[in-house]
Amino acid sequence: MRRSRVTTLAAVALTGALALAGCAKDSGGGSTTPPAGGGTQASGCKFSPVPSGGSGGGGASSGTPAKVDASAFKVGLAYDIGGRGDASFNDSAAAGLDKAKSDMGVKETKELTAAPNETEDAKQSRLRQLAGEGFSPIVAVGFAYAKSVEAVAKEFPNVKFAIVDDDTVKLPNVTGLVFAEEQGSFLVGVAAAYKSKGCHVGFVGGVNVPLIQKFEAGFKQGVKAAAPDAKIESEYITPAGDFTGFQDPAKGNVVAAGEISRGADVVYQAAGASGKGVFEAAKGKNALAIGVDSDQYNQKTVENSKDVIITSMLKRVDVAVYDYVRAVAGNTLSSLPKRFDLKADGVGYATSGGKIDDIKATLDAYRQQIIDGKITVSDKPSN
Repeated sequence: MRRSRVTTLAAVALTGALALAGCAKDSGGGSTTPPAGGGTQASGCKFSPVPSGGSGGGGASSGTPAKVDASAFKVGLAYDIGGRGDASFNDSAAAGLDKAKSDMGVKETKELTAAPNETEDAKQSRLRQLAGEGFSPIVAVGFAYAKSVEAVAKEFPNVKFAIVDDDTVKLPNVTGLVFAEEQGSFLVGVAAAYKSKGCHVGFVGGVNVPLIQKFEAGFKQGVKAAAPDAKIESEYITPAGDFTGFQDPAKGNVVAAGEISRGADVVYQAAGASGKGVFEAAKGKNALAIGVDSDQYNQKTVENSKDVIITSMLKRVDVAVYDYVRAVAGNTLSSLPKRFDLKADGVGYATSGGKIDDIKATLDAYRQQIIDGKITVSDKPSN
């Protein structure tokens, strides 16, 4: 049975003078601090004081790395459902491969794509095909490949594999590429609170699995950190085990439209290709939306809805794929981060379109608090 959760979180008291605001105007003199960087409180939320910091320090080093030659490599990419062109997760992986080709001279690549709800045998056959044709390294895009990567990597011990979103495969020729999705989602949660006119926002997940729950968890925590009285809708398109939730824009539209009809005026989606339907619902109902994985404001496949996309949570699969290929070519795999988080520039938020320029300093202040360990973001959603 589909697990569909719609959660309206009760108002949370903040120490001291924060009272329930709803859409009421602040009477002044209390503990509310205007957002840094020129933002306004037009949303009707009463905001928490903005943390100090946010000058931009604490990220990954911007030094120019040594040049690496990967021209002799044959790189294979096994995509998750949707493949190149999903405007999200897979496209980010594709961008990393494209950059490896241009920067490191990778000449031969092969890209294969998963089908919805396919068997383990199908996944293994795809990986086996790439390994048998001499491709190495091979990047499997998505945690659904975990069992198949483990099986095929044992058969081909001299082939190097990476798997995105999984670090459970403990073999010498397998590298896990995992992310702090909850940290990036926290930041776009803050953005949602500041941009909501009714202090009421929504989250749409593709499939109810622990990975997507990390997006939900961070988003909710970010919303509540910025605006403790905010209301949050939360729903998944399909339950665990039914991966069509990542490739069904029509259902994404229905779920998002339902949240908007209940009052959400900013909706964050972590739903793969189904996110296209979320954007369409937002545009059709005069709401705003937040993208995921890639900078979706600039994605051709969703350009008809770009005017409602205020930001995207950047999950830098492109960085991870590129850095992995580079590390294999340079024999420096041990240098890869254990987790691509805010500090490693593995997650973040997009500014394309200029719709969050007025709150960027506020977002960066929260970002620095997370990097410095002053805010710990949970990877499990609250109820």
